[in-house]
Amino acid sequence: MSRLRPLTDPDTFPSLDPAFIHARPAVGLGADQPPPRILLLYGSLRERSYSRLAVEEAARLLQLFGAETRIFDPSDLPLPDQIGGDDHPAVHELREHAFWSDGMVWCSPERHGQITGIMKTQIDHLPLSTGGMRPTQGRTLAVMQVSAGSQSFNTVNTLRLLGRWMRMFTIPNQSSVPKAYEEFDGAGRMKPSPLYDRIVDVMEELVRFTVLLRPHAEQLVDRYSERKEAGRAIDPQKDISAIALNPSS
Repeated sequence: MSRLRPLTDPDTFPSLDPAFIHARPAVGLGADQPPPRILLLYGSLRERSYSRLAVEEAARLLQLFGAETRIFDPSDLPLPDQIGGDDHPAVHELREHAFWSDGMVWCSPERHGQITGIMKTQIDHLPLSTGGMRPTQGRTLAVMQVSAGSQSFNTVNTLRLLGRWMRMFTIPNQSSVPKAYEEFDGAGRMKPSPLYDRIVDVMEELVRFTVLLRPHAEQLVDRYSERKEAGRAIDPQKDISAIALNPSS
């Protein structure tokens, strides 16, 4: 059983003006092959979930910009610590998709001024480290929110805090969609508006930062404290930074 949601109409963009689109927004920043791999998480289980609809629009744009995408369906994800050792197929699959990814998109509704429990549950199932591997560290992150009322940034602010805690590189741009019920048509597609244009901006930026940082992700999360704990001493003969500072040595 796969918990990845299929993406309908991946090649149709009724709200996009192709005259202003970069087919490869990250060109010149680094190798964009293989395609950047982006995992998208949403925070509502409603049949007409606006966070899911926003994520689907984001996924279509990411594919247009040359990325591979996966949208995780959290409908049978247990609560953290509900099952001993988190030994549940949905937890295992979520972590596998996280390991697969180079970057992520998190989109939550705002509920009681904060992210939803569904959103937090998914993030809580992603450990900083497991088996010597890191499912989030060094990856890029774009944050989005949808609201039933006026525009707010409570949810994206919390998602930024969580991204920092998970040692991810959260991109500067973000999306907040107020009165989301007015922004999607009957088919679940987002209507043309500056709010849609902002999602385009965010996905362009996510692809750029992912391509830029991907080759350096391992080095960017290499830490003194972890090397010390693991007993991994630095070999001065292979320490590039030391060689650069002492070229005569």
